[in-house]
Amino acid sequence: MVVLKNIKVDNNKNLSSELLVVGRFKNSNVEKSISFLSKEDKKNVLDAISIDLSDGDSGDYIMLAGSSSFKRIMLFNLGDKDKLTNDKMRAFGSNLYSLVNSKKIKKMVLDTKSFSMTTNDKAQSFLEGLVLGSYKFEDYKANKNKNNHLTDISIYGKIDKVIIKKAQTIGESVCFARDLGNHPANILTPTYLANESKRISKAKNMKCTVIDVSKFEKMGLGSFYGVARGAKEPAKMILVEYNGGKKSQKPIALVGKGLTFDTGGISLKPGARMDEMKFDMCGSATVMGVMNAVSILQPKVNIIFAIGASENMPGSDAQRPGDIVTAYNGKTIEVLNTDAEGRLVLADVLSYVNKNYNPEYMIDFATLTGAVLVALGHRASGLMGNDDKLINRIKKSSQATDEKVWELPLWPEYSKDIQGKYADIQNLGKAGAGTITAGAFLKEFVGDTPWCHLDIAGTAWGPKEPSYQPKVGATGVAVRLIYNLIEN
Repeated sequence: MVVLKNIKVDNNKNLSSELLVVGRFKNSNVEKSISFLSKEDKKNVLDAISIDLSDGDSGDYIMLAGSSSFKRIMLFNLGDKDKLTNDKMRAFGSNLYSLVNSKKIKKMVLDTKSFSMTTNDKAQSFLEGLVLGSYKFEDYKANKNKNNHLTDISIYGKIDKVIIKKAQTIGESVCFARDLGNHPANILTPTYLANESKRISKAKNMKCTVIDVSKFEKMGLGSFYGVARGAKEPAKMILVEYNGGKKSQKPIALVGKGLTFDTGGISLKPGARMDEMKFDMCGSATVMGVMNAVSILQPKVNIIFAIGASENMPGSDAQRPGDIVTAYNGKTIEVLNTDAEGRLVLADVLSYVNKNYNPEYMIDFATLTGAVLVALGHRASGLMGNDDKLINRIKKSSQATDEKVWELPLWPEYSKDIQGKYADIQNLGKAGAGTITAGAFLKEFVGDTPWCHLDIAGTAWGPKEPSYQPKVGATGVAVRLIYNLIEN
C-alpha cells in the first residue's frame, strides 16, 4: 500500500502547511533558495545555520519553529552537490518521507529549488523515492495504519507536472508489484492474478484474455499443463494486449512466471523457508507492475503482457520425475526434477506468444534459480539473451534506473548440457551453471525472435537497501527498468 496519496504543484504566495522542507547542500548558500520566506522565518533559518556544525552533511537535519505560514521548517541536509546522483535523489526522497512521517505530520511543502531538481531525471528520481519510501504492507494486521501520517505533499517551484504524474505512477506501480508478491498464497491464486489483470485492462487500449487449465492439453500447452496437474487451484494463462502504437507496429512481449506457490511438486523442497515460495510469482508481479504503469501513462507502443499462473503441488495427479511432456512448439522435455517447474511454464508461454503475436522482442522475468544468488547475491538480476542489441538496451535502462543487471553467457556449449536422454531436452543441466542452463532451456522456445531473460530470484524479495527498498518482503524489481526501456 502507498501511503503518500497526493503530490501536487502549488506556487501560491500565501502557501501554508504544517511543515516546509528546504534542501541544504554542503557549503551552499541557502539564503538564495529561501527568498520566498517571511523575514522572521528567514532569520530563524540563517541563525540556525550559523551555529550548525554539520555544514550540510548528508543525513542530518535541523527542525525549526516557523511562523503563521509554516508551523515548522526543516533544513534537510543533502551532502556534496557534486556527488549527487539520481539514485541518491531517490534515496533522499525515501529518507525524507520516513523522517517527516515519524514526526506525525500529514501535509508538507517541498521547495524544489533548494533540492536541485534542475533536470527531469533528478526530479523524477526524488519523487519516486518519496512514493517508494511511503510503502507499507499491513493488509493482514489488526492494528494497521497507526503510523501512516504523511499523505499529501505540495511542490513549491518549477517542475513539470508530467514528471510528477510519471514519478507517482511508476512509484505506485512498483508498490503494486510489491503488494502482489507480499500477499499470501491462500489469497493470491492464479484466479486472483487473472482478476487483477482484468481490472487493469479496463483502461484505454487494453484487452484481457484468460485461458483456463481445462484448455491446455487441447491447445498443445503440454509443458505448462504438466506443472499445473498436481494443484487443486486451476492454472491460468493470462494475456493482456495493449495497443497504444501504430497498427503496423509489432508488439513488445513481456512474459512473467506466476507460480503463486511452489512446493517443488514431487521433488519436494525442504521445509525450512518454504513460506518464501509465495514469492515465486514475482516475475508475474513485475509484468503486472509495468502493465499498471502502461494503463495510466499510455505510451505509444504495442505490448503483449503474458503470465503463466499456477501452483506447483504434489497432488495425486502431479507429474513425476522422469515424465516426458510435449511443449507448444513441439519439442519434447524430459522432466528430471519437478522443482525446475518455472522453465516448464515459461516454455509454453514464450512459444505461444512468439507464434501468435509475432513480437518485435520478448523479455521474460522469473524467480528461476537459486544458483543466481550464488553468482550475484541480492545485488543484481541475472541477464541472458540471444540478441546483443536488446541486451545492451536493457543494460542502458538498468544504468538509468539504478536497477542492476549482470550479463551471463549463453554460449552454445551450455545448450549441450540440457540435451535429453529420452527426449529432445531435459529440464536440468548436467553439471553446474544452473542459472545459465536454465536460460539455455528457455532459449529453445523463442525461435529467432530477439529475447532476453531476467533471473530475479536474488532481487525479487529480501534486499533491504538502498533505503527506498522495503525492510522485508517483495521489492517490485524491474518495473522501473522496463518502463524506462519501453519509453526509450
